[in-house]
Amino acid sequence: MDLLLGFLKVGCFTFGGGYAAIPIIREVVLGYNWITDETLTYMIAVSESTPGPIMVNLATYIGYSVGGVAGSVIATLGTVLPAFLIMLLVATVLKKFIENIYVQKVLDGMKASVTGVITSVGLFFILKNIVDLSTYELDFKALLISLVISGVLYIYRKVKGKKLSPILLIVISACLGMAIY
Repeated sequence: MDLLLGFLKVGCFTFGGGYAAIPIIREVVLGYNWITDETLTYMIAVSESTPGPIMVNLATYIGYSVGGVAGSVIATLGTVLPAFLIMLLVATVLKKFIENIYVQKVLDGMKASVTGVITSVGLFFILKNIVDLSTYELDFKALLISLVISGVLYIYRKVKGKKLSPILLIVISACLGMAIY
């Protein structure tokens, strides 16, 4: 029952996609002591590397770790059911009000807050992987990988004039991780 309630909370209070869900998922998972923070970090890495929405992948993965196949089904349903029901409601109501200036302003505000949440999650993961937060020691290998990836992204954008494919970025990151670690 806790698994369903925990992921219903994730599904109900997450706006802006999977990366915006990570702080809420972290709060729920660590609050119930289902897995450790380190295990969650690994699960996030795997979930973003596999096909499908990261939030659903992560819920399925955590659910399976906590309760096997039944746990994965319960966690996945708990995550997607609120969004499904909300989208049905929004689709019927928003048609009437989409041109309303106040609705536009609310949506603009939501975009800004989601951008902030996603940015903070990204910075948290960069810092968490570069600095051991318990001892404040710098992991030079992780720093090197982060700098190389940042450099590759910057140079690719300047040379090609477009963003690097996420698939290629995952492959480059994996190769760097295997080579350096």
